[in-house]
Amino acid sequence: MIQELQLRILPEQAANEQSIKQYVAREKGLDVRTIQAVRTLKRSIDARQRTIYVNLTVRLYVNELPTDDEYTETYYPMVDDGPEVIVVGAGPGGLFAALRLIELGCRPIVVERGKDVHTRKRDIARISREHTVDPESNYSFGEGGAGAYSDGKLYTRSKKRGSVEKILNVFCQHGASTTILSDAHPHIGTDKLPRVIENMRETIRRCGGEVHFETRMDRLIVENNHVIGIETNTGRTFRGPVILATGHSARDVYRHLCASGIDIEAKGIAVGVRLEHPAELIDQIQYHNRNGRGRYLPAAEYSFVTQVDGRGVYSFCMCPGGAVVPAASGPEQIVVNGMSASHRNSRWSNSGMVVEIRPEDIPFVDNGQRTTDNSMFHEEDQNSEFKIQNSLKMLHFQEELERQCWMQGNRRQTAPAQRMVDFTRKKLSYDLPTSSYSPGLISSPLHFWMPEFISSRLQRGFEHFGRTSRGFLTNEATVIGVETRTSAPVRIIRDRETLQHITVSGLFPCGEGAGYAGGIVSAAIDGERCAEAAAEFVK
Repeated sequence: MIQELQLRILPEQAANEQSIKQYVAREKGLDVRTIQAVRTLKRSIDARQRTIYVNLTVRLYVNELPTDDEYTETYYPMVDDGPEVIVVGAGPGGLFAALRLIELGCRPIVVERGKDVHTRKRDIARISREHTVDPESNYSFGEGGAGAYSDGKLYTRSKKRGSVEKILNVFCQHGASTTILSDAHPHIGTDKLPRVIENMRETIRRCGGEVHFETRMDRLIVENNHVIGIETNTGRTFRGPVILATGHSARDVYRHLCASGIDIEAKGIAVGVRLEHPAELIDQIQYHNRNGRGRYLPAAEYSFVTQVDGRGVYSFCMCPGGAVVPAASGPEQIVVNGMSASHRNSRWSNSGMVVEIRPEDIPFVDNGQRTTDNSMFHEEDQNSEFKIQNSLKMLHFQEELERQCWMQGNRRQTAPAQRMVDFTRKKLSYDLPTSSYSPGLISSPLHFWMPEFISSRLQRGFEHFGRTSRGFLTNEATVIGVETRTSAPVRIIRDRETLQHITVSGLFPCGEGAGYAGGIVSAAIDGERCAEAAAEFVK
């Protein structure tokens, strides 16, 4: 007999399969020996009250063994002779686009400017050890994209554009734990995700596709408003339609598109800081218990959102039991991000705390200098140059803020920081708490040098969160600058039906870097959609 049950049980009762069996046997009057297996289909934690419960949907196998697989496997055929499609970028958008192309009988040619996910790890370590950022191999560039070494969270609200379940099943097929199929907020972990990514690469190659590392797209080849291929820094030219999945930090790509007359537009972003608390304190607050999470609960998560002066202020990419990491992708930048290993057992918890910024909030910006004087151009050039700079103004704003942060950090990857209450009270912190940020922190008045329309909203947002969650606003927490890479600063405009660029055919802007996704799963979903559109285009 197979039954599906909804359970609401204590954490210790949900700790493992055996304890769940014992609970079900007792509640249903069954002999526990007849329960052959319990498969968890959905799992979430309800921490709204002082008594914490775990909500489970389980499949119970009584007097019979499971015959169904834990995940649905996708078949990938050989595509040696299939029509070729170029995929620029090996992040989640690009990898899932390549895998979906194989499903559809097309041969993906993946070009990635960075290194393979294993080699890339050494360059990432050098950022903390030597304060040196390789502009082609860092937290943003390389196999796996920005998500590979900044957490591997798989939670998304983007369920209307494609199948989240399909994406999660493909991850499981390539080595991810099947717990991601049941957890309310699934998470692979930075320590586990690289191997999954390597397995995806091997699937692409085994089926006849190609993956080229340290191969940067330098130019789109366009003839008669039709993209027919790319030129790369290696001197090789690849021919075919192009899925452009370059991620939110490929600023040279945005500039190339603008210079080539390919329409893009400025897009709203969110900018702020990383906020780091002791993990034990967050556990105490969220689980309403001075003893923290105990033996049976995971490191606690939180989510905050409010409105300040007409703009959203909210937590982003919360990393329980995690670390703050240096995420710059070039010289003269400090950018921070967060990550967690699979066990989420570090001494700290962090999140991005950001303020919504819309294009109308930023005036015309030319490489960080606000100006409205275009007298240096002829009239036709004025219109063209103004359009380009206006399209890139959010990018320029990001760059300038990251450069200011780098200067505050003594022109190294040492990040400027301030105690949380000191930040809200506009006071310099004379010392700082210990931190997970390995390049080191330096005390700095973020309230003074950050743009006032960001810092003032953050200050009031923190005060609001402190009122709604007692103990959250504390000088035990550290505000670390700056978090700027929450999403792409532009949108590469595409047709809603064909997913091709609106003015040139054969170009399929894809994923987070194109402005159509936010996170691993939504980028993967968009990658699959672009692959379907490209396959239809070439067949």
